[in-house]
Amino acid sequence: MKATICVTLKPDVLDPQGQAIQKACGTLGYGQVSQVRQGKFFEIDLDAPNPEAAKRLLGEIAEKLLSNRIIENYRILSIE
Repeated sequence: MKATICVTLKPDVLDPQGQAIQKACGTLGYGQVSQVRQGKFFEIDLDAPNPEAAKRLLGEIAEKLLSNRIIENYRILSIE
């Protein structure tokens, strides 16, 4: 199975990289961009008997390894 996970900063955590990207968008003429939040994207290949087992395994991996649960949230975007 192939899965994708997105890890982003929690909404109340300052995102200086996102702010810098948003400012750069304005400088380049993309004034329509009002906010940017940056994050991490992971593609993971795994062996699991079914999507439910894959989701449990991915949740454990995301909580223990891919994200800092104090300042970040994660979402499992897809399992195929």
